Amino acid sequence: MSIESITQHNIWHPFTQAKIASVPIKIAHAKGAILTDSNGKEYLDMISSWWTTTHGHCHPKITEAIKNQVQKLDHVMFAGFTHDPALEISSKLCKLLENKNLSKVFLSENGAFAVETALKMALQYWHNAGIKERNRFIAFQNGYHGDTFGAMSVGKTCGFYYTPFEKNLFSVDFVPFASCWINDQDIEEKEKISLAALKLQISENGKNIAGLIVEPLIQAVGGFHFCRPCFIEQVIELCNENQILVIFDEIMTGFGRTGKMFASDHIKANPDIVCLGKSMSGGVLPLSATITSDKIYEKFLNEDINRALLHGSTYAGNPLGCVAANTAIDLFEEENTFEKIEQISSIHHERLLELDKNTPLINRPRVKGGTAAFNLVNQNSSYTAKIGQILKPEFLKQGLLIRPFGNVVHIMPPYCTTSEQLHSVYDKIEVIIRNISKNYV
Repeated sequence: MSIESITQHNIWHPFTQAKIASVPIKIAHAKGAILTDSNGKEYLDMISSWWTTTHGHCHPKITEAIKNQVQKLDHVMFAGFTHDPALEISSKLCKLLENKNLSKVFLSENGAFAVETALKMALQYWHNAGIKERNRFIAFQNGYHGDTFGAMSVGKTCGFYYTPFEKNLFSVDFVPFASCWINDQDIEEKEKISLAALKLQISENGKNIAGLIVEPLIQAVGGFHFCRPCFIEQVIELCNENQILVIFDEIMTGFGRTGKMFASDHIKANPDIVCLGKSMSGGVLPLSATITSDKIYEKFLNEDINRALLHGSTYAGNPLGCVAANTAIDLFEEENTFEKIEQISSIHHERLLELDKNTPLINRPRVKGGTAAFNLVNQNSSYTAKIGQILKPEFLKQGLLIRPFGNVVHIMPPYCTTSEQLHSVYDKIEVIIRNISKNYV
């Protein structure tokens, strides 16, 4: 047995049943939208490597910025210390979110930790205010917020197998999410049903609700459900009327994925807390942020240390992650990135409508910015739906990194993806789905 084979036996891969999984593909290098394996085969990264890569793999300006930074300061603990890259990224994020009155940035390393931070902020905000009975959350069905225990609690209807942990999760009140797609004729009725359910929860438990958490505009892992900005605006209005803090989980939707820098930029109402991650560093290094208002921050200011948010992570504010994020944000303007996203969105619309018309398996096409998704007609729509497990290796054979969620296929390419590359992706998708459709129609 080779050293490489022995080493592979030491790895426990995420979201993988090793007993039945294929041998992992060894990626040797990457550039732009292309990953290349150790045998020289190329794959177009059409999910931005779990929605992280924005401007393309190994972008020279980001890698150069990291190289320069590591020669000056690699890391320092963030309790009691600070540094220029952290000051800069915090300033940049607050400037980008200034119309939302968000002005305090808590840095950490990953999306789940950012969500845990937001949940703890909301709970302790009310505790510090002397209103300890506000200790519950409202969340939306099918929402996903990470795999730590607080995140699982508010995301336990996402479709993942959380059964072993159910007794260890805290209680959450769930309401339906008003999902929609292109030419959806029933969306207004679905929004009425969802808002009525939210009103009922508030009328029954409002005095005990600390906050509501939502993935604005796109629920990702739970099935790529899209909603309208006006729906989120009405949700926020109800929460504001009842003094319920609103948390936006923008781990996936942040940094251009919906066509604007943040999903909240489409929404004419303000959240109280925003969680960012994934694309924050351009997909290069782990970094996340939980951003809130002066109003919430001031409830933690006191001579009593126990009124502080005694919470953090070892690599919070890592200088290398911060400098990567600063560079990635600057590239949006330097490279006219939103024009690239608009072009990607236009191709999504054109090709998805063609697929919907010409391929009998496909329905519910939806597009927001650089993000597209569609459903495949199939009785089992769970995360483990057989059709998704069939499609994944077929995509890989054709050089496409596309990872279906059950019977839902989503496409979220890096913004450097060319029109030719994206059209070729849709050409291959159509052929693949036509070939498997014989077994389903």
